[in-house]
Amino acid sequence: MRSVSSVLAASLVGCGLVAAAPAFAADAPVAPKVLVISMFKHEASNWLEKEELSKKIAIDGLSEEFPDLSCNDRGLCLVTTSMGYANAASSISALVHSDKLDLSKTYFLIAGIAGIDPANGTIGSAMWARYAVDGGLQWRIDDRKVPEGWVAGGFGMYSKGYGEKPVSHYGSEVYHLNEALVEAAFEASKGVELADSDGASAYRANYAEEAAKGKPAVGICDTVSGDQWWHGVALSEAMNDWAALLTDGAADYCTTQQEDNATLTALSRGAKLGKLDMDRVAILRSASNFDRPYPGQAPQDSLNANSGGFMPAINNVYRVGKAFADTVLDNWADWENGVPAR
Repeated sequence: MRSVSSVLAASLVGCGLVAAAPAFAADAPVAPKVLVISMFKHEASNWLEKEELSKKIAIDGLSEEFPDLSCNDRGLCLVTTSMGYANAASSISALVHSDKLDLSKTYFLIAGIAGIDPANGTIGSAMWARYAVDGGLQWRIDDRKVPEGWVAGGFGMYSKGYGEKPVSHYGSEVYHLNEALVEAAFEASKGVELADSDGASAYRANYAEEAAKGKPAVGICDTVSGDQWWHGVALSEAMNDWAALLTDGAADYCTTQQEDNATLTALSRGAKLGKLDMDRVAILRSASNFDRPYPGQAPQDSLNANSGGFMPAINNVYRVGKAFADTVLDNWADWENGVPAR
């Protein structure tokens, strides 16, 4: 039922005494200063609980499980994509193309957990990536039938064998992130106190590598993406070789995860349309497990082991990511127009 006041207002408008209101008042697009990208609920939990991300913005096309962008008054926002390539690419594409957002000056922080090469770090460590390499865009033959000299059965598509660098056919095989941003993020976070656990401490003692035996630390290395979770010395060494091959030796493979090349591809499509700046994209991955077994351990047992690293990794990706996010938010005048010169 229409109210008396609404009827009166309509009459006055009809008489030309009151200007007609627009059919709807569109809110200005939300312009996040820092947008954290998590992949599942545990990665998102610390941000949601501790950063007062109470403003919810429904975005069409996000995961049904995580349909909202969550923001606070500081300009910090969080989106959770759901896990895997398809979910990551779909959710980020929906975000990029939403008319509810202005992402032109946004810094994107991909922040999640990962596996780690014991030669490069230990469980609980948090690593900023310079390169993201797609580990899945390979031909693969039966590992039991690989020719002599091959580490495993994967090799470049349309190449003739292991170790031959393929031509890029997809455009998403390798992303080289802004080195200035990587260095700035590391500088902002290198002194963060990291969480650990007794279980993680006991588990890492099984490994021979010095990096694996050490305490969690913040570092810089590179990440390999893939929907398939690989495990074992041969497969992990093959991924090491693959990352180095595609980057002419520049990438130092350290962490393994499912989503990052898919997320970067969706973001890069948006950047080509002028919606965002790829120089403002950072990847932070904290290690919840090792990517290979310790001596004498079966790969399947390693893959299913309780290494004690899950909660330290969840807490550390937040602590380290927060240090970077706070640096940007607290010094927005310095960061608004790009990464400050060192």
